[in-house]
Amino acid sequence: MQPALEILFMLLFVLLCLLGILANGFIVLVLSREWRRRGRLLPSDMILISLGASRFCLQWVGIVHNFYLLHLVDYGRGLTRQLFVLHWYFLNSATFWFGTWLSVLFCMKIATFTHPTFLWLKWRFPGSVPWLLLGSLVISSIVTLLLFWGNRTVYQGFLIRKFSGNMTYEEWSRRMIHYIMPLKFVMLSVPFSIFLVSMALLMHSLRKHTRTLQHNAHSLQDPSTQAHTRALQSLTSFLILYAVSFVFLMMNAVGFFSLGSDWYWLWQIVIYLCTSVHPFILILSNLRLRRVFRQLLLLARGFWVA
Repeated sequence: MQPALEILFMLLFVLLCLLGILANGFIVLVLSREWRRRGRLLPSDMILISLGASRFCLQWVGIVHNFYLLHLVDYGRGLTRQLFVLHWYFLNSATFWFGTWLSVLFCMKIATFTHPTFLWLKWRFPGSVPWLLLGSLVISSIVTLLLFWGNRTVYQGFLIRKFSGNMTYEEWSRRMIHYIMPLKFVMLSVPFSIFLVSMALLMHSLRKHTRTLQHNAHSLQDPSTQAHTRALQSLTSFLILYAVSFVFLMMNAVGFFSLGSDWYWLWQIVIYLCTSVHPFILILSNLRLRRVFRQLLLLARGFWVA
């Protein structure tokens, strides 16, 4: 790849992460202010704050990690990188879980199933949100420690065999892929599967609700249908970003693109696309966030004109 194009992708990556940091920071600040003013948080706000905070940290870790990896040769093979990767794994896992609980909350609030199990879950879920968020952090911590322990053990074996001439860095990398890939697949596929189930239930609920309205000759513009449609539109955009992120993180686990690859920075852009673009979708689809965001835009425009 031409150096100019590579620099362009690198700058786009930094711009994307900075926009995501601003958007996620905005969500956390606005909802934290609401929390301080009201003294309590709605379940949806708990999830949004957790999701925004984890994405905010994840993007900073991504920027620092990539530029350390770019400028420090020894960093790529040392303990410092393993510590950065430790944080990156934890934040990635937590972000996937928080995003999943947000989709489940949408499904529970809007879907209109009458099955006793669904009604029980719908009743129990809002009160369980703090425990689900805490459980997500515990699960993410356990999986991250397993990954870090395996990474560290194999790396120590590499150092011992390196001095005896029995292992190269490439062989160590292949061993790490064989260890990390199954664990990372489980780490990300479980919340992704729950997300897909909630998405399928919401789509089925919308289809069932639409058929009922057509049968009764009612308008498709009633509040319930509009709520279904808005939630489905928001979740569909999230699904696309979520799925792209999942696929590219799996490719990352198998070392598909290395730092020396011509497409490394484009690959990084795609990986962080969900954490940078989805916050803006959340802001525009949330009445309180949208109102504050509009006020900030008007304030910025007035300042610029003045």
